[in-house]
Amino acid sequence: MAERTLVQAVNLALHEKMREDPNVIVMGEDVGQDEGVFRATEGLLKAFGTDRVVDTPLAEAAIAGTAVGLCFKGFRPVSEMQFDGFSYQALHQVEGHVRRYRNRTRGRFTCPMVIRMPYGGGIRAIEHHSEAPEATYAHWGGLKVVICSTPRNARALLRASIEDPDPVIFFEPKANYRAFREEVPDQPEAMPIGKGRVVREGKDATIVTYGAMVRTCEEAAEELFDDYDINVEIIDLLSISPLDSDLLNESVRKTGRAVVVHEAPRHCGVGGEIIARIVEESMLFLEAPIKRVTGFDTIIPFFANERNFIPDVGRVVKATVETVRF
Repeated sequence: MAERTLVQAVNLALHEKMREDPNVIVMGEDVGQDEGVFRATEGLLKAFGTDRVVDTPLAEAAIAGTAVGLCFKGFRPVSEMQFDGFSYQALHQVEGHVRRYRNRTRGRFTCPMVIRMPYGGGIRAIEHHSEAPEATYAHWGGLKVVICSTPRNARALLRASIEDPDPVIFFEPKANYRAFREEVPDQPEAMPIGKGRVVREGKDATIVTYGAMVRTCEEAAEELFDDYDINVEIIDLLSISPLDSDLLNESVRKTGRAVVVHEAPRHCGVGGEIIARIVEESMLFLEAPIKRVTGFDTIIPFFANERNFIPDVGRVVKATVETVRF
């Protein structure tokens, strides 16, 4: 069982599915000859050729629109949006066509496609390169929205996404691409979409998070235990549409307290939906108000200033201590 980075695990999943299924096609800007900005498509062009690894023009709408047509011809395209902020150029294709065809044709056609994109901050990038647009996509029916967090679940969830009969938006936290390694099984494995995982078991409070914030919350959990004798449970949602309400509420009913953490802005963020699910189903189990630790309601700033925008360990610790001591 080899240790891999997250981007290597993504690459592994693509290699595996392309070997297994000749209908899987990878397409996007610089995915072939240059092997992707983050090298997620390394080796694919050499292994599968230009018919299945397609360097597209710098036109996100064309990438998404072409993928729709390929779906109708029996292919399973995996389209890469080079950066999260570039995906906005394809919104009219995703909203108007990708998510609607199963309903529009009453099930005669669907779009078994994946749109991959690096998302989030933490790499000191310029404008449009550090967005966290997951709430936009999660709001639209007809799409599944998956957010991996570790190498192993990145490989397993991407595999499941490619095999899914409906369109999947697959977010890859770019800050985690090479931040750490994890053992990834040699044999292919998939994880069900719509099921979260318990990262750490605890009794005093539940921290609900996803993506790059999982590592931040794990570091906060260690500090909470060592310095405050607070034992938190961490839930990694892995998918925000569908959202694993059962796991979420099971944990909150056990601990009686919750803190929600994500790096996207607070207003109309996924955290609001998570809190609504808890209040609707488990309000009488709560012993304290639910706190949110999020990005701010502004554009993510450039370079070093992004540290003040993205939630860090100190902010998570502070919110959790206040919740437990309420």
